[in-house]
This record gives sequence, structure tokens and C-alpha cells, in this order.
Amino acid sequence: MNDSPDSSPAIVASGLTRKFGGVVAVDHVDLTIPRARIYGFLGPNGSGKSTTIRMMCGLLVPTSGSVEVLGNQMPRDAERMRTKLGYMTQKFSLWEDLTVTENLDIMARIFGLSKHERAARIAELRQEFDLERIAKQRAGTLSGGQKQRLALAAATLHRPELLLLDEPTSAVDPQSRRDFWESLFALVARGTTILVSTHYMDEAERCHGLAILDRGRLVAEGAPKDLIRDIPATVIEIETEDTIAARRAIEDDPAVLSIAQLGTQLHALVEPGTTEPVVRLREAIERTGIAANVQTVRASLEDVFVAATGFGGRNRTH
Repeated sequence: MNDSPDSSPAIVASGLTRKFGGVVAVDHVDLTIPRARIYGFLGPNGSGKSTTIRMMCGLLVPTSGSVEVLGNQMPRDAERMRTKLGYMTQKFSLWEDLTVTENLDIMARIFGLSKHERAARIAELRQEFDLERIAKQRAGTLSGGQKQRLALAAATLHRPELLLLDEPTSAVDPQSRRDFWESLFALVARGTTILVSTHYMDEAERCHGLAILDRGRLVAEGAPKDLIRDIPATVIEIETEDTIAARRAIEDDPAVLSIAQLGTQLHALVEPGTTEPVVRLREAIERTGIAANVQTVRASLEDVFVAATGFGGRNRTH
């Protein structure tokens, strides 16, 4: 591998583990994350996403294992890394009784920007994140989307090489989420590496790389398109007017790993290698006197998520 800063990984985690008493929150996670990419952490609540990110930015000490960030060992080198990292929490954490500009000014001082740098950078960010017309408005009066843009501006004031975002869009509307992601891609185009935890499938699909965590363990990792291509199941779509009866007809089949309802359709994940799975499910449904259109379809990222997190207990419905 080329040892130049631009080609070395942004993050290398080896056996990364964190315990809280007897609870294992993160369980021996190994990851190598390249630079200038958006890398996502997807998983149910309590899966270890936030704990992993906090260890990567030095806010939590691993119980065992190690994590190297931009060539520095964390948390040992956390102070040295302070100016290279940006961190945006799920909950708005700026000062609600201060204006947009006052918040940015305080954060710029914390990051050590000079008076001239502060003025120029704040003016630049007010334009970039559409904060100009609300610059004198108190942060506590802003909408969810406006607070989100302010928080992202504050996290990137010092032009960090690595930006860590902990479920940053959980409290905003769909349009604000789309705008937010456009801002993230603009940052990546300028060389920023971004780590983001999310539980939204459409956001996860936007990431260049994705790690799916379940109960603290890494259960799938790769580019979303590769995870979809390599899903360990055959995806069968069943369209019928009586989804309840169709579900009952197939749910006890040992080859059926999971069933999800999408409107008037069912998505069934079937054990790979099952002989003629379409015929198998169609005949099972027809035996109950129900008309149904049954066909194989391309997997969705939600199917991948279910396959990665649901097969251990063979939870067939959700």
C-alpha cells in the first residue's frame, strides 16, 4: 500500500470492544475505512453504532482492541486529533439562547481560529448552509432542519479531515434530510471523510460503504450494491389481495427465513439453494384457495438488513 497520507485508510479498527459492566456494547469489530468517503453504520437501537463512533473519536476508551484514526491511536492521541475531527451529536448541542452567528463565533474560538479567520469562515458557512437570513435568530427558535444546518456548520468550521455524525437526521423532515446529504457529498468532494450512523434505509443506501451492526457485532460490511447483490437469500415477491392468508400459508415453511409486508405485497426471504422457490410458495398459497402473483425480485437494502440481523433467531415475520 502507498504510505502517503491521501492513500492510507482514515480508520483502522482491530478487535474493537466496549463493555459496560456485564453488557458487551461493541464486540470485536474489525474495520478499515478509506478516506474521502461516506461510511455508514446501520443497525437497530442498541446495536453499538453510537458506541463505536464515540470510541473512534476518542470520547470512549475501548475495553479491548484498538482504533487508529488518521494515523493516530485513539484515545491516546485524542487531544492531538481535536483539530482534525468534527463531531455532530443526535441531539442539538449548541447554545439555544445565542444567535446563529454567536454560536458559530464561540465554536470558532474553541477551535482556535484567529479573528480574521473567524469572520471569513463564518461568512462562508452562512452562505454554504443557507444560514444568512437567520443569522441573528436565536438557535432555540429554529426549526429542526435549520438547527441541523447550524450544527453541521459548527462541526465543520475548522475544516476537519474526519466528520463523525451520530444519527444526525433523526428529527428532521424528508426535504431537510435530502438537503443535508447534498451537503455531505459536497464535503466529501473536498476530501472530507464522513462516518454516519443511521437507521434510515434510504440514507444507508447513499453511503459509499456500510457496516451493519447487530447486538454489538459486525454482521455485514461492504458497498450497498454489493451487499444487495450478495444477500444470503432468494427474495420472493407475493402480490395478493389477502396478504394475511398468504402469510399464514407460507410462514411455517422451513425454507422461509423472513416475511415482510409492503402494501398489498409480501417480501419473503427464502433459504438460498431452495429448489424452485417461486413454485414452492405459489403452490402453498394456491392450496388455500388464494390467487397470488409470485415472482423473484431484486433484493432491497431492507432485505439485506433483515437477512443480516434476523436469521440468528429465525424471526420469520416483522
